[in-house]
Amino acid sequence: MIEREEFNAEETPVSTMQASGLEQDFELSLRPKSLAEFVGQEGLKENLQIFIDAAKKREEPIEHVLLYGNPGLGKTTLAHIIANEMGAQIRVTSGPALERVGDLAAIISNLKKGDILFIDEIHRINKTIEEVLYPAMEDYALDIIVGKGPTARTLRINLEHFTIIGATTRLSLLSSPLRDRFGMTHHLNFYEQEDLAKIITRSAKLLGVPVATEAVDLLSTRSRSTPRIANRLLRRVRDFAEVRADGSITEPVCQRALDMLHVDHEGLDDVDRRILEIIIDKFGGGPVGLSTIAAATGEEIQTIEEIHEPFLLQLGFLTRTPRGRMATEHAYAHLGKECKIEM
Repeated sequence: MIEREEFNAEETPVSTMQASGLEQDFELSLRPKSLAEFVGQEGLKENLQIFIDAAKKREEPIEHVLLYGNPGLGKTTLAHIIANEMGAQIRVTSGPALERVGDLAAIISNLKKGDILFIDEIHRINKTIEEVLYPAMEDYALDIIVGKGPTARTLRINLEHFTIIGATTRLSLLSSPLRDRFGMTHHLNFYEQEDLAKIITRSAKLLGVPVATEAVDLLSTRSRSTPRIANRLLRRVRDFAEVRADGSITEPVCQRALDMLHVDHEGLDDVDRRILEIIIDKFGGGPVGLSTIAAATGEEIQTIEEIHEPFLLQLGFLTRTPRGRMATEHAYAHLGKECKIEM
């Protein structure tokens, strides 16, 4: 239950977007607006399609959905796709933006039947606000305490049946009571190279830039198995092609652009290589703690843990032990260093 607060929906940290009018935004953001256009994550898409079709057949709002996985894999895109497929309005906010109970109360009390509230970084919601979500998600009710002391009384406000879609990169930080209130929980995996190639080709078409098949293959191998990075690299290579070439992205043009961006053939950037070099050169290959790596590189612990480490682990350049992180033989070979320790 929450104490009554003065709140105004127009002042809350939330933006509203009509799912039926995304054409212009779609062209600008390169995001697909239907499951049919969404590339990759085939198992998740099939389950979502059944989930959506069943809700539409019953003429009910879709149940609460929780999406988790590494940054840039499409959680936000899928939230907008679900809203579009359901013909629903979507409101967007994030866990850190919800600083007061009144912020959340103002948003959910103004939701209409079938509306979707997308909460990014839902693991960063504080416990007080999380407790307000429990009855809202389960009973579609908002409990408010009116008054103080012995004269205080509880006022329950009934809410329309809405849907919460939560996105997180740290599922373990969500409490069990909150996780259990989601009717569907799905993990987004890293993408295969062929799926990234399809995404890059589609994005290049939307951007109106000619791109050779060899350049697409080159970009897909250096995109860290992540669509967001693939699109970002495509934009930067497009800039290079427009300034240093004739505007077309050929394989040589793409290679020169990636060299300028310091993205190597495995997709590692300067920070990735610096992390490996510090572990090898300063700490003998490890094991070394994450906080020590962060201090030595000047990067935040969360950035290393969520952005760089998963990719290095996926490539087999890094391994985690109870005592800390260790560089593998593959890391030594990639950096051209002699491995002098037994792995």
